[in-house]
Amino acid sequence: MKQIGYTLLFIFSFVLNTNAQNTIGGSNAPIDSNTKLIEFLSAETYNVKKKDSMDFLILVGHVKIRQGKTLLFGDSLILNTTLNSLEGFGNIHINDADSVHTYSDYLKYMGNVKKAYLRKHVKLTDGKGVLTTDSLDYDVSVKIGNFKKGGKLVRNKTTLTSTEGFYYGVTRDAIFRKKVELKDPESQIITDTLEYNTYSQLTNFISPTKIISKSRVIRTKNGNYNVGTRKGYLYERSSIDDSTYTFIADEMAIDDSLGLGEFRGNAVYKSKDSLSFDLMANNIKTNRIKNILLATELPTLLIKQKKDTLYITADTLYSAKVTDLNRPFVLARDSTGKTTDTTLNKYFEAFHNVKIYSDSLQAKCDSLFYSLSDSTIRLFNKPIIWSNNNQITGDTIYMFLNNKKPEQLLVFDNAFALSKVDTTKYFNQLKGIRLNAWFEDGALTKMRTKGSAENIYFALDSKKDFIGINKSSAQIIEIDFENSEVSKVIFINQLTGRMSPMGQTPLSQFTIKGFKWLEDQRPKTKYAILSPKN
Repeated sequence: MKQIGYTLLFIFSFVLNTNAQNTIGGSNAPIDSNTKLIEFLSAETYNVKKKDSMDFLILVGHVKIRQGKTLLFGDSLILNTTLNSLEGFGNIHINDADSVHTYSDYLKYMGNVKKAYLRKHVKLTDGKGVLTTDSLDYDVSVKIGNFKKGGKLVRNKTTLTSTEGFYYGVTRDAIFRKKVELKDPESQIITDTLEYNTYSQLTNFISPTKIISKSRVIRTKNGNYNVGTRKGYLYERSSIDDSTYTFIADEMAIDDSLGLGEFRGNAVYKSKDSLSFDLMANNIKTNRIKNILLATELPTLLIKQKKDTLYITADTLYSAKVTDLNRPFVLARDSTGKTTDTTLNKYFEAFHNVKIYSDSLQAKCDSLFYSLSDSTIRLFNKPIIWSNNNQITGDTIYMFLNNKKPEQLLVFDNAFALSKVDTTKYFNQLKGIRLNAWFEDGALTKMRTKGSAENIYFALDSKKDFIGINKSSAQIIEIDFENSEVSKVIFINQLTGRMSPMGQTPLSQFTIKGFKWLEDQRPKTKYAILSPKN
């Protein structure tokens, strides 16, 4: 016991000599009249000393003291009863009558201002998270701690590290700064400043941040993400980069637990795979598990090609897997037996006010279905297609694509094709129950109709002067085009008709019943279909 006493006297003398002029936190702080004095509760041994008009209490072995509701424990403590301060050595433990506990090997505590300076193997825990560092300054009165030489916060399988940080015991918030990194089994977050709540597990981003989750990388500078629920909200034009797509939007809401997402404000989805398409809208909802996209508020689908991108707009655009369709689906191809790639398990649907624009072809209808498995765009409810000076209408139109370019049209019921004759007001016309049209590099090369086929053809001489008007009908009619102009007409089976001079033909005979030239509804530019007024 004497040996312990001599050792403590040596420590006591050393502490006084080395800290009298340079103490942590300033031991000469004035005494707050509202601050309770530090009370000695228990120890194995104690000594009372007096030096330089200061009274000291040296406590050894399982020391326990109290200030108000705050309890302090340690192997040995030197209590300055004059200044209401202390130093502690070994197994230091502070508890303020709540769930926040702090531990260290060394403590300097200023009782008047209730500030603790913990050094060496420091640990702070609030029952949920554990903060470890080598140096922590802790204000007991407001429950705020800070470190500046590196710290680590662990909650279950989540680890958060940084160079500097603050802990707020009242709100359970930790603010980490400089070289911040959060890791858990699902993700990694790298940033310069991050706020984390140990109870809710909510993280707030207030500086440029990168969130890595397997192949997905999220970049943001303002937002939050809950590590526990795996839900987040991102602002200020954030981005998501995955192995198969990229997403950019003014605002994002993501739910990784269900694979759901919502993207608002100038949202842009870009595919990286062989599908090569972009989707733009002011609101896009996604389901990553089922590969679903739902776009509203001026949505636009871009089917990208090297020279001529196809733009599709509608009130609503929807995409999902063909195998998840809840209605029968039959692959569509014409009688040529075109081989299709059935591995592309994706489709797009467009609803109401559908418009299509490319440099070589434009279209309009009320609804659309585009299957990648057979490279076919199906247009329903009063579809219209324009190509150069040609217009095609019908009840339903199938547009077959080859390398994402229009290759063939198949028109079902009430097929009607018009071809403007040069710059005149006259039109070559072809009508039938069913019609096929073929394209090459976007240019119309051939049309064929069958079933009560009717035709009006304006014959021209070499100088492009009118020779007459040919009105005919047959079971099958074929028309060949060169440079988008009629070059040959072939009639097959049950041909009837005649050629008559223009001047001797009544104007009522210049058109077939059902004739409608709908140029005023034609999308003129890609910008026109993007405008909500058109």
